[in-house]
Order: sequence, then structure tokens, then C-alpha cells
Amino acid sequence: MPSEDHELELSPLSGPVMREGVTVLVYIYRFAGTDEGWTLEVVDHEDGSTVWEGAFDTDVEAYEAFEQCIQEDGIRTFTEDAPTRH
Repeated sequence: MPSEDHELELSPLSGPVMREGVTVLVYIYRFAGTDEGWTLEVVDHEDGSTVWEGAFDTDVEAYEAFEQCIQEDGIRTFTEDAPTRH
């Protein structure tokens, strides 16, 4: 997650997700007190980070994008050298 001078609001949908024996940390966040879009970031076991380009209108949309990626590419896509998604 970025270390900004601004306080971040973390979605309750954030947290660890385990599939196929692989655990990643899902962070869905935005600047606190704003109506700015939500950022989706996934961090693997080696602190490698994948951040989606653009923002989502809701935290639910962000989580759904994460789930869609898992369904299409599998969770291991976050543990391998893969290009930036979306």
C-alpha cells in the first residue's frame, strides 16, 4: 500500500485470500473522507505488488475484479512474474 501523507480508508473486503494453497493479501483502499475511486492492490508472499490501473467506483467492484482475475488466470498469477493487470 502506498505510504502517503493522507489517511487511507481500507475496505472491509480487504484481507488475506487463500486458494490452491497460495495466500495473497488483497488491499482495497481510497483516501479517507473522499468520494474518490477505490484502488485494488494484491500483495504476494514475497511482498510483490500488483496494482490495477484506474480506480473502481465501489469496493465491491474492485473485489469482483480480483475474483474475476482468479477465475480466469488462477491465484498463482500473483506469485509469478506477470505483467500489470487491467
